[in-house]
Amino acid sequence: MSDGKSVFVKICGLKTPEDVDVAVEAGADAVGFVLAPNSPRTLTADLARELGARVPDGVLTVGVFRGQSLEEVRRLTERSGVRGVQLHGDEPAAYYDALRAPGRTLLRATAEHVARCGEYGEDLLLIDAPDPGSGKPWNWGSAQFTAPEGRWLLAGGLGPGNVGEAVAATGAWGVDVSSGVERERGVKSPELIRAFIKAARAIV
Repeated sequence: MSDGKSVFVKICGLKTPEDVDVAVEAGADAVGFVLAPNSPRTLTADLARELGARVPDGVLTVGVFRGQSLEEVRRLTERSGVRGVQLHGDEPAAYYDALRAPGRTLLRATAEHVARCGEYGEDLLLIDAPDPGSGKPWNWGSAQFTAPEGRWLLAGGLGPGNVGEAVAATGAWGVDVSSGVERERGVKSPELIRAFIKAARAIV
């Protein structure tokens, strides 16, 4: 987890042992595995468990879900062994209550304006672009953008070249990236992962 001084960095959509090893060695605070269907980054719960076993205790493993039933989220969370659950849809607060467990971190991802982290009982809030996973940047630099209170991560269209500007403009506690560190859709680039984390770590 973040030490409270540097920006919290989550690298999402990892699918291979190399992806995971590079992210961890470069200093990621969290790694995400997409357990939602219909994504080029989707993997099985069994593979997520195998990849998660490579991750040290100090790095959070996160399962990403979208529009799935509570029962399916529970089942895949247990089978994959992830220590964090990210809900990326219209799930009600009751989902967060039902999924809370000792040692588990709950993340709420939304493209809507939210006043503060924790309104649904989440531990971390992720503010994403309207088209998540597309890599398309959105107008987080707009004067109309109001940063939430508490621990929140900025996502959507970030990459090594703009993460510093994005954090400076928004005051984000953390950042999340997936397509911005890919050489093609769904395929990560070790060089871009390293460059992104280096750029995020350079933020003061």
